[in-house]
Amino acid sequence: MKGDEIHRAMAVLAEVVQQWQTPAVTIIANDRSPFKVLVSCILSLRTRDETTAAASKRLFRLADNPKDLAALEVTTIEEAIFPVGFYRNKAAQLQQIAKELVENYGGKVPDEIDELLKFKGVGRKTANLVVTLGYDKPGICVDIHVHRICNRWGYVSTATPAATETALREKLPREYWIPINDLLVTFGQNQCLPVTPRCSTCPLAPWCDRVGVKKFR
Repeated sequence: MKGDEIHRAMAVLAEVVQQWQTPAVTIIANDRSPFKVLVSCILSLRTRDETTAAASKRLFRLADNPKDLAALEVTTIEEAIFPVGFYRNKAAQLQQIAKELVENYGGKVPDEIDELLKFKGVGRKTANLVVTLGYDKPGICVDIHVHRICNRWGYVSTATPAATETALREKLPREYWIPINDLLVTFGQNQCLPVTPRCSTCPLAPWCDRVGVKKFR
């Protein structure tokens, strides 16, 4: 994919993904609550979207702010978020983060990536989602889908999601920084699959170099 082709590709992508389910974290982010974005993103790791949505809803009925979450017993959090992946570890992690937010941040989720990375278990993906979806500030959230597809397109040539984020910050037009994650997560789950992507029916095929694709449908 040539640099100037990204505009057409993103326009087509925005139309195509409307046929599929919006990611759970994005739906939750409609409340414009950085805390809910942070919690739901942690729950979403290694977890299916429908499970994340249901677990987030149950937990937020009990505690939708750091103070209330910090006051819950870990076992209560575990019961609320089960069966998300690694639910016991995540329950302890969420309670600890909530306590730190109350004790050190006045109950407010930080709006800076470097500050968010200080919390145990919060990586760049989660931090970027909080900043972009929670605060509507510039940032690029790069998960495995964004990393895989941008490299498959030939738009970047990187070895890790962190390197992809750096490359995209230098190359991707700023207008696409926030939406690219939602678009490519949905696209990657339904069309541009990790193994045997659906290239024969892909509306973005004209701009894709199919880097690393050995088998496709």
